[in-house]
Amino acid sequence: MPRGRYSLHDPHDHTLLAEEHFHCAPGPSGWRYVSQLTTPSGDRAGSVDLAVDDLGRPIRLELHAAGWQVRGAALDGVTWVRTDPTGTQATEGNVRAHAFTGTSPAFLIATARLLRLTPSASATRVRLVAFTDPVLAPRTLDQSWALISRETHATDNGPLAVDEYQVTALDTGEQHAVHISGDVVLAAPGIELEHLESPPSVLT
Repeated sequence: MPRGRYSLHDPHDHTLLAEEHFHCAPGPSGWRYVSQLTTPSGDRAGSVDLAVDDLGRPIRLELHAAGWQVRGAALDGVTWVRTDPTGTQATEGNVRAHAFTGTSPAFLIATARLLRLTPSASATRVRLVAFTDPVLAPRTLDQSWALISRETHATDNGPLAVDEYQVTALDTGEQHAVHISGDVVLAAPGIELEHLESPPSVLT
């Protein structure tokens, strides 16, 4: 069960936004990721609880940030309920999309697991619903994912397989690289792996 800490930065000016303390593990029905976020000063900033099935589809999502809460799952596309800090106004949404995304590294792992790309495959288009900070506002976006390379690196704990993806935002054409090993993001825009207590799980 990988357990560790990511630092989340503004991808443009590299300002530290939060730290995400996480643990994740494959299970009999898929994969689950749980994390707590703290501000640079150490205050609680929210949480992420994401479970996906064997095919990578989100079977449960729960996000908390700035008093806001989102609960969602794959249902007729993806469906979610977003609740305001006072709890008096809950709004429901549904989009014909494949999955969810957001600032947490969990979503990169889940999308890679959903697409199951091979290095020889062409780029694959995916529609996602992003929940943007700080109020978890939903936004539908389209991305293109391609697996550029798959390399194995020698480490003290044995060989480490690393996948490099090229992710393209189809609305702007902006491209960036994402490096993933098993169920851990090694590097991505705005994401740095600061500490890892055990090797990544091998996801099949």
